[in-house]
Amino acid sequence: MGNNKQLSPAQREALFSTLRTRFEKNVNRHSGVEWSKMKAKLEADTEKLWSLNEMEKSGGEPDVIGQDKKTGEYIFYDCSPESPGGRRNVCYDREGLESRKAHKPENNAMDMAASMGIELLTEEQYRELQRYGKFDTKTSSWVKTSSEVRKLGGALFGDFRYGKVFIYHNGAPSYYAVRGFRGSLRV
Repeated sequence: MGNNKQLSPAQREALFSTLRTRFEKNVNRHSGVEWSKMKAKLEADTEKLWSLNEMEKSGGEPDVIGQDKKTGEYIFYDCSPESPGGRRNVCYDREGLESRKAHKPENNAMDMAASMGIELLTEEQYRELQRYGKFDTKTSSWVKTSSEVRKLGGALFGDFRYGKVFIYHNGAPSYYAVRGFRGSLRV
C-alpha cells in the first residue's frame, strides 16, 4: 500500500465491522453519537479511515469517545485495555532516540504517531480516557509533553494503579517493553 493511505474495499468492510461492534459494545463512551452519521463522515475521509486502520492494526482498539460540539468532528481514542502492543518499546521522540548511545529501540512515539496520522493523547485526554474504564493497569503510555519539560530532557507518561491515574516523568530516551503510547484522531 505504501504512501497510498487508501484501504481496499475488503479492508474498509472489516474495519467498519470491527468499529461497529466496539461502538455497540461500549455505548458509555459515546452517548448521543449516532453510528450512521459517524460512519458517513468516515466514509467521506479515506485518509482518516486509513489512520483508524493503523490504530487498529497496532493494537489500539480505537473507539469514538465523543463529538466536538463546535467543529462537529468525532473524536477517537485508543481504548485497548493496555498500551497498544504494536507501539511499545519506543522512546518518546526522535531527539530522545538519537541521544541514546547504545541499545536504541527501533522507533519513537512521536514519529510513529505522525506516520499514522494521529496525535499522542495529552495528559488531560489520558485522564478523560480513564473515566471510561481502567486502562494501563499493567502497562504505561507516553503522553504529549510540554516543550518546557522536553527542553530539560524529560517526557511524561501515565498509567492506572491503586485505583488512581498517575502521570510521571522519565528521560525521553528511555523505553520499556510495557510502555507504548495512545493516540487520538479527529474526523
